[in-house]
Amino acid sequence: MMRKTLLAAALSVTAFAAQADYQCSVTPRDDVILKPQTVQVKGENGDLVITPDGNVTYNGKQYTLSAAQREQAKDYQTDLRSALPWIDEGARSRVEKGRVALDKIITEQVGASSNMHGRLTKLDAQLKEQMNRIIEHRSDGLTFHYKGVDQVRADGQQLVNQAMGGILQDSINEMGAKAVLKGGGNPLQGILGSLGGLQTAIQDEWKNQEADFQKFGKDVCGRVTALEQSRKALVSGLK
Repeated sequence: MMRKTLLAAALSVTAFAAQADYQCSVTPRDDVILKPQTVQVKGENGDLVITPDGNVTYNGKQYTLSAAQREQAKDYQTDLRSALPWIDEGARSRVEKGRVALDKIITEQVGASSNMHGRLTKLDAQLKEQMNRIIEHRSDGLTFHYKGVDQVRADGQQLVNQAMGGILQDSINEMGAKAVLKGGGNPLQGILGSLGGLQTAIQDEWKNQEADFQKFGKDVCGRVTALEQSRKALVSGLK
């Protein structure tokens, strides 16, 4: 269950895609570049640039728009400016919530001096680095890199797997040392009992967080779907 909890946090970095086990029917195929002067949507679907007042350039050509088209363009770029920071903050906050919860469990079950705390801190930093490969923070705004989603999904899984190996070894070593110092009975039985208590605590925490991960995934998918529909409608009107 610790693996599942950590993996859900890792999958939070695939922010524009599905969260946890939720699969979205829309897969982004464009980068989104937010700057104060422009919003740019560039990738497999062409190169669309929109200014805050609704001027549109598509594949290098500036278009003369009707009043309705200009409002459509303004609404689309406004929605992008709202959605991208919301997704970024939602993903980052869930990674942090997962780290804090697991850190607390380790303190309660193993102790404040456990090496597992350090491993979680390292994993947290690594996951946030991965997140920046998808939604990059720049001095002039945010940039979503659509190709980063699949890359980070694989790398995030690998990071979690590596962290799990170390955490499992630490838990055995530290609980084993406590069982030996405590003395009496069967030390192995004591280790297994302690590991069982740790697993139960993590399983309970996962149940608390799972619904939130799933809801966030569906909310992200809903926004992505609406944005893609808006993009298609705008570009179709230009053609």
